[in-house]
Amino acid sequence: MMSQYTIAALVGSLIDKHGSRLASLIAGLLFFTGFGAFAYEVHDCPEDFEPSQAFFYRLVFYFLLTGFGTVFGYFSSLFAASKAFPQNLGLASGFSMALFGLSPLFLCSIATSHFKDHVSGLINVTNYMSFLALSTGIVFTIGYFNLAALPSRPEHEQANSAPTESTPLLDSELPHATLATDRSIKALLKDFNFYLLLVICVVLLGAGEMVISNIGTIVMSLASDGASNNTMDASSAAAFQVKLFSVANTVTRITVGPLADLLVPSASPDITAVVSLRKHRFSRYTFLSISSLTMALTFAWTALEVRNPSQIWVLSLGIATAYSSVFTILPSIISAMWGIENVARNFGILMYAPFTGTPAFSYIYAFISEAHTQPGTRICQGVSCWYSTFLFCASTSLLSLVASLILWKRWHGKI
Repeated sequence: MMSQYTIAALVGSLIDKHGSRLASLIAGLLFFTGFGAFAYEVHDCPEDFEPSQAFFYRLVFYFLLTGFGTVFGYFSSLFAASKAFPQNLGLASGFSMALFGLSPLFLCSIATSHFKDHVSGLINVTNYMSFLALSTGIVFTIGYFNLAALPSRPEHEQANSAPTESTPLLDSELPHATLATDRSIKALLKDFNFYLLLVICVVLLGAGEMVISNIGTIVMSLASDGASNNTMDASSAAAFQVKLFSVANTVTRITVGPLADLLVPSASPDITAVVSLRKHRFSRYTFLSISSLTMALTFAWTALEVRNPSQIWVLSLGIATAYSSVFTILPSIISAMWGIENVARNFGILMYAPFTGTPAFSYIYAFISEAHTQPGTRICQGVSCWYSTFLFCASTSLLSLVASLILWKRWHGKI
């Protein structure tokens, strides 16, 4: 999963320069190669097969290809929709992300209903991987031809040379950022707004993915705690949290995006002046503030009040809502601050935030959990496994809240 973030900026730059259709074709080739090679590798393995180290590394490489394919495919669909509907960025990005998030559930249902051996209860890996290779390869190749109908540059960029009624008369009407004329990476990295947004992404996305990766052990820590009066089966409780997170994630993305478009009009088609055409009723940064506050309260409440697996739903629901809101609102904020011309590249650069934040928060969780694991046991038991971690996350979420309020003040009435 972490490998996907390493090429995000590169893929974003490719899309900004050459459009989403090339990224779609590359995604199809990577998926077909990765899944197809995996299927070929395991198709004739006997039951008593003992894999060699070389065999293991080949499988890792094949999954690396599919990870890269995920980035190309995700960015292709997300920014094809965003650039095709620049006046409804929230709606376009929200639905694209929601469909992306639902795809594992859809593919898992296909695996269990069509590729499961009813006698052994196991998935036929060779047939399923072959199916994934063909289906993803065909779908993204078709996307290459379908996306040719989209303009290489958004319409508002092609027609922004002449001033309009909404073009500001004075430079003082423009917001603080000056990247409308200099859209290079160097200029981006000199912008103080970029680092404020980076802090928010590191904290909220990093802490959110830490919870996603460890929700099973969090539930097990309470289920195995002798002091708890737990009546729920641990595995069922963990599975329920995964489903709850998936549902909350989807609902948030298809709700927050359209809501942002409704309350906060998108930026002007004139890329040199990031100004709203209609009166702002809300600020997009308010969504970041609400997400930060939600995550802070969720972590604090979980650390101080949750003592039973049946109460973990508060953590799953709160983190899913805050985490998904940030991802959904991020493309429209980036577009409004630095223009839609390089929105995919800038989004990719900001994806290095969870690339660093996720392992940082995960290591903190792992170290504290390990320190409270009793000798002779495999799973840490009790609230102490994550109590300190969650209080730390609550504190960092408040830091994110401060950063979002600073951005809100700097861009008040603009975004």
